Amino acid sequence: MGLLDDGAWQGGVWTGRWSEGSGGTYEAVEPATGQVIGQVGRATPRDLDAAAERAVAAQRDWAATPFEERARVLRRAGDVLEANAEEIQGWLARESGATRPFGDFQVRTSAAECYEASALPSHPYGELLRTGAPRLSFARRLPAGVVGVIAPFNVPTILSIRAVAPALALGNAVILKPDPRTAISGGAVFAQVFAEAGLPAGVLQVLPGGADVGEALVVHPAVRVIAFTGSTRAGRAVGALAGQHLKRAHLELGGNSALIVLPDVDVARAAALGARGSFTHQGQICMATSRHLVHRDVVEQYTELLTEQVGGMSIGDPFREDVALGPLIDAGQRDRVHGLVTASVDSGATVRTGGTFEGLFYRPTVLGDVPVHAPAYRDEIFGPVAPVTPFSSLDEVADLAAGTEYGLSLGILTRDVHRGLELAERIPSGLVHINDQTVNDEAVAPFGGVGASGTGSRHGGAQANIEAFTETQWVTLRA
Repeated sequence: MGLLDDGAWQGGVWTGRWSEGSGGTYEAVEPATGQVIGQVGRATPRDLDAAAERAVAAQRDWAATPFEERARVLRRAGDVLEANAEEIQGWLARESGATRPFGDFQVRTSAAECYEASALPSHPYGELLRTGAPRLSFARRLPAGVVGVIAPFNVPTILSIRAVAPALALGNAVILKPDPRTAISGGAVFAQVFAEAGLPAGVLQVLPGGADVGEALVVHPAVRVIAFTGSTRAGRAVGALAGQHLKRAHLELGGNSALIVLPDVDVARAAALGARGSFTHQGQICMATSRHLVHRDVVEQYTELLTEQVGGMSIGDPFREDVALGPLIDAGQRDRVHGLVTASVDSGATVRTGGTFEGLFYRPTVLGDVPVHAPAYRDEIFGPVAPVTPFSSLDEVADLAAGTEYGLSLGILTRDVHRGLELAERIPSGLVHINDQTVNDEAVAPFGGVGASGTGSRHGGAQANIEAFTETQWVTLRA
């Protein structure tokens, strides 16, 4: 028997043990086939109230646990993830449509998040301060208390664990609300992982549920920090609600990331990178290359080569086949993507390939000659669509790339890396990749966007995590 029982998953809400949610259960459905693959407990705000009470009590003891033991729990969690990688990849394929390489990347990165977090408990947690008075003065970092994590469907393991692991490591209790569409791979997996790793009951609780549970998590007075990953629209609502209740909200939101292709590049290599940036995980990645800004001298060649790249991409069920692209998450997402494509064609873009779908399988699509007023240029697509727009000068492309409310990731392809760095300084973005596409993630690196893409780097690296999940306390001592 693996981490989760083989076959259809039967689970409720996790409070240190599995129990029924007060909202009953709902069916987990495989996007590729429409088959029911499990029964998931549906939490309600009443469950959240009880979870918060348990979390407050459990957090006191967990924060007092020796730092060496907290570190061991995080290391063991990473080991459990690696030991069960194949099974977790299967659930990711079935529940989220992730291909095997992308599922493997998720599990490896999730394990790395745990290993990196295991170093946090032994990290220096304060500093001596100068004082003019006859006393010892210092500042120290203490756990925030109870942390609420709201995670999305698209990359459910990484986008849960990158907040869960450091928050736990630093002595907090965590209430995780996974997206209901990926509550197994983004929630149940971690309940089982940390149970096997020896985390005490109540320190991590998993409550699958809808927007009402998310709202209850944000407003509950026992929950002092919110880590939210999702759409900009939802993030604005979470941030506003958290602000009303005077609590921190770390927001990692949408993107409309540009890949800038300067005329001195190897165009074939550039097109291959562009394809990876737009079509990995069916484009359902916040960092996906959403705008291909290509110099006029090479734009036609680039577009043709990008279209050729698409011709070699297979589409199908990633759980049962070795394919390049799986399904979109649901019909609502498919219809949104198709609406952006058709509206952009009406605005003057040309379909070079794709633009059609069967069921939830949307064919990878290349749009040429995309005007800046087209929806596929202006809006986050979150689907397998590559809009190509030409430019003529560095000043023009700097204005184009910066001319969006988003600021998550940026790729610049050029043989002159110094010119690439200078160009990047003109474009607000949390992440910049010179001579690579826009989709990159490492557990050791700070991650976050600016503008409508979020509130900056709140994930990755010791400094960001300590800032995110602890409070600063000033202390003085007199003899």
